[in-house]
Amino acid sequence: MMSARHFLSMMDYTPDELVGMIRRGIELKDLRNRGVLFEPLRGRVLAMIFEKSSTRTRVSFEAGMIQLGGQAIFLSPRDTQLGRGEPIADGARVMSRMVDAVMIRTFAHSNLTEFAANSRVPVINGLSDDLHPCQLLADMQTFLEHRGSIKGKTVAWIGDGNNMCNSYIEAAIQFDFKLRVACPEGYEPSPQFMALAGDRVTLTRDPREAVKGAHLISTDVWTSMGQEEETAKRIALFKPFQVTRELLDLAAEEVLFMHCLPAHRGEEISEDLLDDIRSVAWDQAENRLHAQKALLEFLVAPAYQPA
Repeated sequence: MMSARHFLSMMDYTPDELVGMIRRGIELKDLRNRGVLFEPLRGRVLAMIFEKSSTRTRVSFEAGMIQLGGQAIFLSPRDTQLGRGEPIADGARVMSRMVDAVMIRTFAHSNLTEFAANSRVPVINGLSDDLHPCQLLADMQTFLEHRGSIKGKTVAWIGDGNNMCNSYIEAAIQFDFKLRVACPEGYEPSPQFMALAGDRVTLTRDPREAVKGAHLISTDVWTSMGQEEETAKRIALFKPFQVTRELLDLAAEEVLFMHCLPAHRGEEISEDLLDDIRSVAWDQAENRLHAQKALLEFLVAPAYQPA
């Protein structure tokens, strides 16, 4: 079986490859903005398996494949049953004989690793309970566009130590920045990622302390998909962790604010935060398209070699 390269985590690539990918994302964005037709993936097919629904992930991957000359097949939770009925390994063996790449948005990260281990084509993590690496490509591209290299800068993550936070920890290692995580007790990022990062990442209970001098502040919803029954408890607990304009004022003068969206105004962010001049959330959302096109080109464009 041909050993394909996958994108399950930021750690699957070298720092140089990741920087190359986001620089390529900027080039592909420029081509698109200038109306240049560029179709290196003509005749290629991406299968998109969604166990968790998503607006941005679906639109960005599907539009990205079409713009690169290929096509995408959307498989909703009703269309596939990862590990329910047919074993994941069997599904991977069959599907990877029919398509050129597979993007999976799922709950358990082990679904991804098992699928990838049995796939002859690249598998992309479109989000798992552990990680969201595609979003980090977009975030890093957005920072580069607005402020140049993030190397040596300080980033603050405010709120839940969730999959996005774990991916920020991996990005801190790969892009060489300092990360401060401010979260309530019991909602820390995964210990395995913290251990990986060493002294690059610091944990605090005080958002004000976390943002002091920060060049980038990021947050996410307080209640992720599948946690809806905890909503009331989380809202009470996370209240002091709302990101506001006043909080941004405590950071570096040139601070940027990012949010992977969807946002709940009045919860993790103040009502007016996305309208603040320091917010780049809309550029960040658009860059999912361009960063993922660079990723797809990187993984799928090389000449096809029969297994």
